[in-house]
Amino acid sequence: MAETPSARDRILDAFEELLAEQSERAATLDAVAARAGVSKGGLLYHFASKDAMVDGVLARLSAHVDADLDRMRSAPEGPVAYFIRTSVPTDNDLERSIVAVARLAQSADSRARDALSAMQRSWLSILESSVGDPLVARIIMLIGDGMYYNTALLPDTNAVLRSETDMDRVIELVKRLADS
Repeated sequence: MAETPSARDRILDAFEELLAEQSERAATLDAVAARAGVSKGGLLYHFASKDAMVDGVLARLSAHVDADLDRMRSAPEGPVAYFIRTSVPTDNDLERSIVAVARLAQSADSRARDALSAMQRSWLSILESSVGDPLVARIIMLIGDGMYYNTALLPDTNAVLRSETDMDRVIELVKRLADS
C-alpha cells in the first residue's frame, strides 16, 4: 500500500504544480494551501513564507538531481546513453522539480537560476569525464536539450525521434563522435 504523502510534501507538490501549470504569481499561499488540502495555518506551520516554499522546492530539486547523478554514474550503458535516454520528458519527480524551478527562474529568482546552472554543470562534468572532451560533452548536452524540447513541445506525430530504434541510433552516433 502506498504511503500517504506528508502535509509538507503535499504542500511542495502543490507549489510545484501551480508553478508548472500557471506561474510564480499564481502560486500564492492561499492557492497552494487549497491545492494541498491544508489550511493556510497548516501551510505556515511548515513554511513560514512563500520564500520558504521556494527553499523547499530548491532543496527537493537538489535531492532529485543528486539521485539522478548517482544513476547516471552507475548506468549499465554508461553516462552518455543514460543522459540521452533520459532527455526525453517523462512525468517523474525530477522533471516536475525542474519545471517548477525553471518557472521560478523565469520570474527572476536568482537562486532558481543558480540551481539550474549547478544541475547543468553537474551533468556536464559527468559527461566530460565519460567522453574526455569538453566540446563533445557540450554537444551531447545540446543534443539532450534538443530532444527534450522537441518532445515536450511537439505532438508525438511530429517528434523527431519516433522509436526506440531511433534513440539507439542516436546513442551509437554520439558514442562514435566521442570516440573519434
